[in-house]
Parts: sequence; structure tokens; C-alpha cells
Amino acid sequence: MDIIKVRKKNHAFLHVECPPSVANELCDFFTFFVPGYKFMPAYKNKIWDGKIRLFDTRSKELYAGLYRYLEEFANAEGRDYKIELEMDNYYGMPETDTMVDMSYINDMVLTAQGKEIEPRDYQLEAISHGLSQKRGLLVSPTASGKSLIIYCLLRWYLANHDKRAIIIVPTTSLVQQMYTDFGDYSQHDDDFDVETMCHRIYAGRPKFADSERVIITTWQSIYKLQTPWFEQFGMVVGDEAHTFKAKSLTSILTKCKEAEYRFGTTGTLDGTQTHKLVLEGLFGPAYYVTTTKSLMDSGALSDLDISVLLMKYPEDVRRSWGKKKYPDEIDYIVRHEKRNNFISNLALDQDGNTLVLFQYVEKHGKPLYDQIKDKAHKRRKIFYVSGETGVDVREEVRRITEGEKNAIIVASLGTFSTGINIRNLHNIIFASPSKSQIKILQSIGRGLRKSEDGRATKLYDIADDLAWKSFKNYTLNHAAERIKIYTKEKFKYKIYEIPL
Repeated sequence: MDIIKVRKKNHAFLHVECPPSVANELCDFFTFFVPGYKFMPAYKNKIWDGKIRLFDTRSKELYAGLYRYLEEFANAEGRDYKIELEMDNYYGMPETDTMVDMSYINDMVLTAQGKEIEPRDYQLEAISHGLSQKRGLLVSPTASGKSLIIYCLLRWYLANHDKRAIIIVPTTSLVQQMYTDFGDYSQHDDDFDVETMCHRIYAGRPKFADSERVIITTWQSIYKLQTPWFEQFGMVVGDEAHTFKAKSLTSILTKCKEAEYRFGTTGTLDGTQTHKLVLEGLFGPAYYVTTTKSLMDSGALSDLDISVLLMKYPEDVRRSWGKKKYPDEIDYIVRHEKRNNFISNLALDQDGNTLVLFQYVEKHGKPLYDQIKDKAHKRRKIFYVSGETGVDVREEVRRITEGEKNAIIVASLGTFSTGINIRNLHNIIFASPSKSQIKILQSIGRGLRKSEDGRATKLYDIADDLAWKSFKNYTLNHAAERIKIYTKEKFKYKIYEIPL
């Protein structure tokens, strides 16, 4: 019987000692093709084979969060391998899976918009799971209260440990929003003052805190810093972890060698095994907190009414379209005058606050915004947000919209599909085609927070039919992928043909 000896190297890595033949087998077990590798320059130039290897046969390192997959490997049928664990207190060992006293969390004074609140049952279960395991990838849909879960995990950690905590987010908007949320939750709590406890880092702000115990930062601001800077943290949280650039995320998390508590939060995974295993390796096994459907059924989220609006292009256009390349198709669609007129009129016809999401700034977003603004009544508030918009302005747009009843935000997918929290959104229009499961579900989540009037959220999905006979155009195929996602998530939808 071959023996696999496992010991803790640090809080990021395990050291796995085994015979060379087993090491090669283990390397194969943890090797995967990266999605879309065939289109990447390194693969095309034959510099890279398109694979990611999660076990390094030279250093014998394996991400600590993958311990349970190592057990799966050793116990698989046809293998006769025994794992020997060095007796050490690290994640993955049975004796660490103990319940944590939740009395501190239960006694906390929590508020939202000045009113006292209590965590929901699924939030408490996620907090208990995270603290007992000391790590985990918490998968919970948009509007399920991920920031409250993070806040409670953070407060417990600060009360029980001396090292600092770091919260890493993908955008400057989310730095500000997380800071604002923490201030909201602690408004009536004398034990936590967000101004003295939290230091924010993004472009132009200092990377060294004074007395603050919590750092809230974008990953872009810190990934080039050296390992000693990260040794001050005993807890690391990666919010919206699915959006981080893989190399930067692994760089940061592997430098956080002293961070015993490691949590990733995300609304959805992209469905690929590679993506899931990398995140689980860095943070720990996925824990599914709740589902969008469950939250809708319980009344915690708004109902969702999806209308797929299939733009039917004239027959002569479809017949002569041919097998044009994807960039040509996108360029034609986003510049199409009648299509853009339809979208601008649709936005203006909606009752309530409306979010129009686009992908291409210069050739689509700005023209759409100008068109909507020109047509709108002077007293109606129309906002434009893209990557060019400063973080303070984005936060101001979010704040103003929550107090409005009939505003329109024309925003890029990059800035408003992830993490932006608007409590008073009634309508969403997908003006640009996409097939990304993450972007679609995150964008839908923008409108699912219960509005004051409790009405259903309307989603208008603009699809484009340039098909002729058996030929299907790219964006029509993308629309089919979105419909598969709606079906999988058990969302109700109807398809309407719109002749252009």
C-alpha cells in the first residue's frame, strides 16, 4: 500500500509527500484545461499547453482547500493509497470541524437604514459554518445579504483574535459600498466605529493603515505588494471572488500565509470545474448558502418577470448575412438605429427605476444615453455610469436612485453587473448580448432586492435573430444560452418576436 504523507506548510498550502508514480498520478488528477485556452495567445504561440495544474510535483504543494479532493483521490476505486496526516491543527482535519459559540453574533446590535434587524436563518447557518471550518467558498446569490455575513464573520474574528483582517473586492465602487454597509450595520453599536476600524485602499490612497484593524481594498491595489505586507492579516475575505483575475488572486491568497480564516464569497460560479477548484483551493470547499428561487418563494426577494424580446431583422438582411465574424455582428447590432430606438423607447416607457446595461462604451453606451436623455422629460433623472465614472459619483448615483421613483441608469456591465446594491430598482434591460452565466445572474440580482411597493422586477432581454434557414448567428446562440440559464434557475420567461 502506497502512503501519502500530508502536513501543513502554512495556511495556504499543504505539503504532500508520496512516491513519484503516485505524485504523477496526483498531478494528472488535479490538471485541467482552462476554458477558452485555444483562443489564448500563449497557447497559440505554443508557449503553454492550455492546462492548469493544481498540484506541483516539484514543490509538492497543494492548496490547503483541496484536502478533501485529495481524500477523494486516495479512496477512489482501484487505488490502494493511505493518507497519513501530521498531527497539526489545520483546516481539513476532522477535529477542526467543531461548532462555534454564536452568542457573540446573537448579542450584536445590527441595523439597516437605521432600523434594527436580525440575520436570517440561512445567514446564521453560513456564519456558523464559516467560523467552525475557519474557511470556505460561500456561494450565495445577489441580494441574499453577503455583506452582512461578511460583517458578522469579521466582528467575531476581531473579538477573538489580535491580527488584522483584509477584505478584497474587485472594484473601487465595492470598496466604498462595503465601507458604507459596515457603517450602516453598526450605526447603533458602540463596539464598532467604521471610521476608526476600517482603512480603504484604492487608486491613490495609502497602502498602510494606522490603528485600523480592517483593510478594505481592491485586488488591483495590492497584488504586486511583497509577502511581508500580507503577514499582518489573520483573516482574508475575497468578495465577488469569481471576478478576480486568476493569477492575481492566487498571488494574494498564497502570500496571506498567516491568514487562518479564509473566506470567498460569490453569487455564482461559472459552471467550469477549473474555476470552482481554484477558488476552493484558495478559500475552501464551496458551501451553498441559499438560492434565488428559495429567496423568492420566501418573499425575501422580488418576483421576476422575464420577457425575451427577439429582434427579428428583415428577411433580405438575414438572407444576405452569411457567416460574418462575431465582431462584425456585434458592431452591426449595437449601431442599429431601429434597435437602439426600440431600447430607448422601452426604457422611457417603464414605470419605476430602470437599469439599462450595455457592454461597449463608445459605440453603444454613450449613444444610448444621449438618445434616452434627449427623449426624456426634463424633470426625469437620467444617469450614465461606466468605468470612466469616479467611485464617488457612482456611489452618489446609487444613493440618489434609491430615493427616486422614475430614474433611468444607463450603465456598463463591468460597473453594474457585480456588487452594486440598489434597493429600489424595478426594471432591467439587457441591451447587449452575453452568454456569461456569472454576468447574467449578477445583473439580474441588481433588481431583485425588494422595493418599497413589493412589486415584481421586470427583465427585458434583447435578443437578435439574424438566422437564415439552418444557420444561426452568434448572438442568437447566446440568447439560447441565457434561456438555458433561466430554465436552470427556474425563472419564468416569455419570448416575444419584435419585427425591426
